[in-house]
Amino acid sequence: MQVHRELFELPLIRVYSKNIGGSVTNIEKLESEVSRLSARELTAFRAWFAEFDAAAWDREIERDVEAGRFESLADAALADHAAGRSRKL
Repeated sequence: MQVHRELFELPLIRVYSKNIGGSVTNIEKLESEVSRLSARELTAFRAWFAEFDAAAWDREIERDVEAGRFESLADAALADHAAGRSRKL
């Protein structure tokens, strides 16, 4: 399999931030700082960011639950189960 090195050099963060209306200046600063991390620092940053991102996702899910955004899905799942359209995992 041929690896196209140029794909790893694309400024994907900047392209993404422009599409969502983010501040390119802040994203570029972050991108620059992250690109200068040592291998050890990058490993630590990845671990920190994974936890940070998971916590943000959890907060979003909690807000959605509190707002009742999953009620119709839960009702449909319970109705399917009651109708015998489910199985044990």
